[in-house]
Amino acid sequence: MLTEPYRTVTVRESVPWPIFLRILILTLLAAAGLTAQKAPPRKFELKSESSKFSELFAPEAALEKVADGFGFTEGPVWDDRGFLYVSDEEQNKVYRVFSDGRKETVLELGDPDGSAFDQHHRLINCASVLRAIIAIDPDGKYQVLADKYDGKKFNSPNDVVLGPDGALYFTDPTLDLPKGEKQEIPFQGVYRLGEDGSLRLLTMDLAQPNGLAFSPDGKRFYIDDTKRREIRVYDFGPNAELQNGRLFGKEEGRGGVPDGMRVDMAGNLFVTGPLGIWVWDPDGNHIGTIVVPEQPANLNWGDADYRTLYITAKNSVYRLKTKTRGFIPGQK
Repeated sequence: MLTEPYRTVTVRESVPWPIFLRILILTLLAAAGLTAQKAPPRKFELKSESSKFSELFAPEAALEKVADGFGFTEGPVWDDRGFLYVSDEEQNKVYRVFSDGRKETVLELGDPDGSAFDQHHRLINCASVLRAIIAIDPDGKYQVLADKYDGKKFNSPNDVVLGPDGALYFTDPTLDLPKGEKQEIPFQGVYRLGEDGSLRLLTMDLAQPNGLAFSPDGKRFYIDDTKRREIRVYDFGPNAELQNGRLFGKEEGRGGVPDGMRVDMAGNLFVTGPLGIWVWDPDGNHIGTIVVPEQPANLNWGDADYRTLYITAKNSVYRLKTKTRGFIPGQK
């Protein structure tokens, strides 16, 4: 660290070259040290862009750390028995995380990612290393539900959601394609997996499709594109066809990209993005940002009233109480 301001060194014949070079190198190293200094850690903040955002939280709302010590957290799913399922992509485990911070290992599996319950309350996970969609039993055993399209391996399924018709919908980017393995499908798609095992490609228009969610009335289907930093919305037809695809919002800025997303009962969209979680109203207006100390990858609603956001962010799991109720697919 420098203890005094930079000084201009002028080369004269009276300054021997070895001494000058030493001064120059020390100056450059000191300058590099300054530029390499980390930015100050982020602090929790409810950054409002509209009065609509302020209506979602109590004035005393505080972010609480539930548990830490993870490698990279993903795939939160609240279970009514009082715990949260969490994927750890680096520790290669799926955990049960309890409110007091306790963790129980459910399954050891390479790079588990996004998760959801199906209509039978089975835990569904995007198993990146297996390049498959799997169903996990409470005792940790799993069953592969789908791992190929048209005879070719998926890229690396990333996130999954239960649709209004009882089918599973998932994204298949190349973001977690296992090292050393080849991409067999020449695009990054979004698919529908029926209860009968039928698989249908819905769209291949996105560069890197990631998070996805349905509106509470089941008429809109949101998908974000991590590479383009976009949120797309489609009209969801009666035969599960996607129509009228259009730009819903774009998340520009440093410190995060669109990834996991959830919707509340009012139709507001909560999407990870720069600095934390961006909140959008149903008309596509960015109404505010939940600034999180660690960059979130995903989120979900939890607790008995589903008014608490559980946030998976790098090495930790956080929770934040809200005044809105989350939309839980398949819940009456």
